[in-house]
Amino acid sequence: MKKFFAPALALFVASVFFIDPALAQLILPTDNPDQISSSTAWDGSLRQMINTTINAVLFFLGIICVIFIIYAGFLYITSQGDEQNTDKAKNILMYAVIGILIILVSYALVNTIFESLQTGTRTA
Repeated sequence: MKKFFAPALALFVASVFFIDPALAQLILPTDNPDQISSSTAWDGSLRQMINTTINAVLFFLGIICVIFIIYAGFLYITSQGDEQNTDKAKNILMYAVIGILIILVSYALVNTIFESLQTGTRTA
């Protein structure tokens, strides 16, 4: 039991003395809501919120593809000439690169569409 309470006590003491509390309750009623919405990465419109959300999801998917590329490289290096592991690594690498290409095309497409919706002009 001592092995549990010592780290728990250390974590509690660290959280009380060294971790800053959230200061969201300090927003005053006189604060300007326009400044608050502009600091949250969108201007308050639904269109901009959807665009920001889609871009965040595409960024996350890009990170996953990079992790798969690193995994494929590790698998290829540690395969030691085994044909099955080498083919598996090559397939993972190929699909990860295809995934990155799809993500880049969808990023360009989404931002082009939302930019044309914002300005009201056709970009093609």
